[in-house]
Amino acid sequence: MNLSLRALSVAAMISVASIGGAFAQENPMVGGAAMFADKNIVENAVNSADHTTLVAAVKAAGLVDTLSGPGPFTVLAPTNEAFAALPAGTVDNLLKPENKDMLTKILTCHVIAAKALSTDIVSMVDADGGKHVVDTVGGCKLTLEAKDGKVTVTDENGTVANVTIADVIQSNGVIHVIDKVLTPKM
Repeated sequence: MNLSLRALSVAAMISVASIGGAFAQENPMVGGAAMFADKNIVENAVNSADHTTLVAAVKAAGLVDTLSGPGPFTVLAPTNEAFAALPAGTVDNLLKPENKDMLTKILTCHVIAAKALSTDIVSMVDADGGKHVVDTVGGCKLTLEAKDGKVTVTDENGTVANVTIADVIQSNGVIHVIDKVLTPKM
């Protein structure tokens, strides 16, 4: 028994070392821009041509300092296309100063107060039998699933977002690019 536990521990250390080596690879490009692991979430996001709406929303909500802070954060970053798919006028309405609280709530429903790489997400989903519910900074509950090598995130309203680019390492966490805007239950 002791020998098999030792073998299991060695196998786990080898797996962790292998995963660690994978993270030493360069970050994927996002929105035509290089993403640098030594820069924070905001410093990288402002360079992505695919996230100009998200960056404008983060600025309007007053979240720049928060997302530039030490974290760690996992940000599920909707693309411009994801925002454009919302009903006409939604984004313009949310960016108005009088709607700052609602905008902040929506944006913080895309932030998890931990660094969760795709391997972490898959492990949590597997441990929970196929679905893992996570709380966001904004108080939303998101359901994570992993099937056929793809991760999806479902909000409280049933909107399903696909992770299109995973594991964009930041100095204060990680970004996963998603193809839908997640919203709190209303």
